[in-house]
Amino acid sequence: MSAAKKDLQNPLKRARGLGSAQSGVGHWWTQRVTAAGLVFLSLWFVSLALCLLHADYATARAAVSKPWNALLMIVFLTTVFWHAALGLQVVVEDYVHTRWKEVVSLVLIKFLAVLGALAGVLAVLRIALTH
Repeated sequence: MSAAKKDLQNPLKRARGLGSAQSGVGHWWTQRVTAAGLVFLSLWFVSLALCLLHADYATARAAVSKPWNALLMIVFLTTVFWHAALGLQVVVEDYVHTRWKEVVSLVLIKFLAVLGALAGVLAVLRIALTH
């Protein structure tokens, strides 16, 4: 029996344990949940930004240092960077075909996402916790 005919006889056996049945569904679901959360968080963020459009620095600082605004800002920042990292991961996995370039790109994306989220959270905490 030739190798080509053997592959055609039972293709499910070759695919078992691969594909979306493993981690792909979780990745897809997380990306959809973060997108849904960003709809509401973006509406809150835009409304806050519009309210502070002509405000001075002290007013803006006071608004961000309110507990609910600080908490929502931290959730917004972490969700934005998480969602962006998930989306960029899909793009790299789909379009970068050289393995080492793919790995380097994915590591760089994760590193920059964590760095950006930490910097944003630190900035919000610094505003919220200092008077």
